Amino acid sequence: MASAHKEGNAFIETPWVQTAEDCLARAKTDPSKGLSDAEADHRRQTWGMNRLKESQNKSTWQILVNQFKSMIVAVLILAAIASFAFGDWIEGVAILIVVVINTVIGLFMELKAVRSMEALRQMEQITTTVLRDGSAQRIDAAHLVPGDIIILEAGDIVSSDMRLLEAAKLRVDESMLTGESVAVYKSTEPIDNESTPVADRKNMLFKGTALVGGSGKAVVTATGMMTELGHISELTEQSDEEEFTPLEKRLGQFGKKLLWITFGIVIVVGAVGVFQGRDMVTMIKTAVALAIAAIPEGLPIVATIAMARGMLRMARRNAIVKKLAAVETLGGTNVICTDKTGTLTENKMTVTQLALPEGKIDVHAQKSETGSYFEKDGGFIDPGEDAVLAEMLKVFVLCNNASLHEEEDKAVGDPLEVALLEAAAKADMHRPELADRMPEEREEAFDPSIRKMATFNREVDELYVAVKGAAEAVLEVSTHVREDGGAAELDEAKRDEWLDLNEKMAREGLRVLSAAYKTVSSTDEEPYEGLTFLGLIGMMDPPRQDVDKAIEKCHHAGLRVVMVTGDQKETAGYIASAIGLAHNDGDEIIEGKDIRPVEELSDDERDRFVRSHVFARVSPEQKLNLIGIHRKAGSVVAMTGDGVNDAPSLQNADIGIAMGGRGTQVAQEASDMVLKDDAFSTIVAAIEHGRIIFDNIRKFVVYLLSGNAGEIMIVFFASLLGLPMPILPLQILFLNIISDVFPALALGLSEGSGDEMNRPPRDSSEPVLTLKHWGGVFGWGLLIAVPVLAVFVWCLEGLEWNTESAVTISFLSLAFGRLWHIFNMRDQRSHFIKNEIVRNRYVWYALGLCTLLLLGLVYLPVISDVLQLTQPAVHGWTLIIAVSLIPYVLGQLFREIPMGESK
Repeated sequence: MASAHKEGNAFIETPWVQTAEDCLARAKTDPSKGLSDAEADHRRQTWGMNRLKESQNKSTWQILVNQFKSMIVAVLILAAIASFAFGDWIEGVAILIVVVINTVIGLFMELKAVRSMEALRQMEQITTTVLRDGSAQRIDAAHLVPGDIIILEAGDIVSSDMRLLEAAKLRVDESMLTGESVAVYKSTEPIDNESTPVADRKNMLFKGTALVGGSGKAVVTATGMMTELGHISELTEQSDEEEFTPLEKRLGQFGKKLLWITFGIVIVVGAVGVFQGRDMVTMIKTAVALAIAAIPEGLPIVATIAMARGMLRMARRNAIVKKLAAVETLGGTNVICTDKTGTLTENKMTVTQLALPEGKIDVHAQKSETGSYFEKDGGFIDPGEDAVLAEMLKVFVLCNNASLHEEEDKAVGDPLEVALLEAAAKADMHRPELADRMPEEREEAFDPSIRKMATFNREVDELYVAVKGAAEAVLEVSTHVREDGGAAELDEAKRDEWLDLNEKMAREGLRVLSAAYKTVSSTDEEPYEGLTFLGLIGMMDPPRQDVDKAIEKCHHAGLRVVMVTGDQKETAGYIASAIGLAHNDGDEIIEGKDIRPVEELSDDERDRFVRSHVFARVSPEQKLNLIGIHRKAGSVVAMTGDGVNDAPSLQNADIGIAMGGRGTQVAQEASDMVLKDDAFSTIVAAIEHGRIIFDNIRKFVVYLLSGNAGEIMIVFFASLLGLPMPILPLQILFLNIISDVFPALALGLSEGSGDEMNRPPRDSSEPVLTLKHWGGVFGWGLLIAVPVLAVFVWCLEGLEWNTESAVTISFLSLAFGRLWHIFNMRDQRSHFIKNEIVRNRYVWYALGLCTLLLLGLVYLPVISDVLQLTQPAVHGWTLIIAVSLIPYVLGQLFREIPMGESK
């Protein structure tokens, strides 16, 4: 990450390479008194408040205006205007009602849009202890200025970027900024390299991180947008967020195609009418009828409701979707870029392995049938009966500053030290009891330069010295090694064996510590000499229990999962292997420093990045670059994450997925979807729902368009033949609302056929309807239109009925024919009766409701008068039922035509 401190107007440039004294001199600050209130006010006027820049949020008015950008809505409004122009007020009002319903639904959903910058500003609501005029004051962090002297204690949230002046056992959780799962020890020594990554600047504290232990003092070097967090917020605000999701783009393209098709039909019909000598008013009304018939008025409503229903289903599966169209976008996802810490892993250090002189002991998360957590040589053991194991656990309990509160199920302190206490607790060894029996009389705090810590604890007439630290550091000052029979001399050969074992455990992704002890008579004695070495302890942030199965399902469904983490290569590689992400040891692990913007990469480099499953030591900009690389390759990219550092990537991906439990509010607000249970398996369920949603959308689009195509053909052919209109414009509109919306909505609520995750993702460039589907629309439309047109002509010519009676027969034949047509939308390979359409209870509800509504249109006096419908006699109903069943019967006989296929 390019540091904000390196900008030309930075208050202190590259403070990590300077001594504490040089930073104070540049800040013109007395470390014992701090700034005066007057000087702080002056600097605040110069540098501004310690806040992140506020972004412009969409107003309700802007969201409302966006609802009218649909081509389908535009055509409907034009049709309404034309109806009003020719005095057809009822028709015009009916069209506008449809527009209003769609607008209200869209407005309600869009009001829940992402407010990521608001979430970033929520982090500002903290206080901090600052020296002003020689006294410590607790002030609002927003009032901090560069040069302020900050007093630091464990539990504080770091309120600005600052250079450490003093550090006493200071440990910082930087996971939300760097992705590191282990708390970092801080020091005051300057760093030689100006280009040192943020994660390695040990003398710096960064805004938004948290102090988990120790204390210190620091001078503020950057505030507000000059901080590293400010830099991330700029990335979040400036990230290239797409205005529309893939589905929205397809529906937009689809609407444009419909518009041009409609215009083409209107021009042809108009030209024929002029050639036949018809009057202009008649032709304009015919054009309006064609426009209404061509546009599926129910499509925006049904698409919105179907996806909203998908949101509710996914909420019940612990996935909260905040953007309506994101439900479908998941179905088209073929790449998931996921963080490691807290997403693939538990975000909790856990002891998993102990290496003792007599052999390895595995420490399990779950208790065995014998009640033990410790396994050795294939069997579970009683830790109290292994003297060396008990001695090692004793060292880790005594040489520790963390604490466990079992009743409250929580811990306080460094996660690494908490993990050691939890391992000891599995052997019924608890710190309060041991500390009472062996009170501490001296502590040598952990020193990063020598990588060791020691405590002196009173044990009757002598002092027990417990030491923990890096293996090579502890082995260097150990002279003996504890074995079952007692202490044996530790020669160079044995020391090298332990060092080799340490490296092997590290390569397995473990964080390795060692333990040693001795007894002395006085607290004045040197703690780090003449120690008896006990062995090694391996810890790791373990994979989530369900993540391996979830990734296997992703692979089975053709989804590419990519780990993107701030951790080291070795750790990332081990986790990737453990969860089945890396297929073999030869899979390349790429470091973030190699990830450049896609424009700067050669074809071979892009292919290399696209093939890799694991990326380590990755910064926020590099995550954005990686997403750009995959999108350039034509992928639909989902990004999961939980930290502040993930926010820009979550916003820039096609769909951002944040963790709801461990995730920061910044990540959650920047995302499109939040997982309440933080389970990677929930993503798989969400993807399955997304695929079902798209299949359902495709089915009801085919259903809507094939019915509308039938209407167009009826009006078109009647016009060419010089016949009266078989169905009137207002009848078409009511028919499209009744016979379109409810059956189509029922299709949109289908729970799927069950094999959605047994096929690869569809191509991201694939339209809503392929050429086969368009052919199906035309074929179904012809199958619907011909019988209706034939019965209309038969009523006029063969039975010599009046036009109003004939129109009633053709209208109801078309209406019921479109209702039975819903059963033609079953999957091509499904059974005649046992299929997803027949099993869908909403289909039966829709058919029942539509039947009642159609009968109401005919038998309710006012409505039937407005629609110009008569009441059919028995023989009329016989004709209607017979004609309406023709499309269904023929459709089932010729089901090999892939008209309603959704796959």
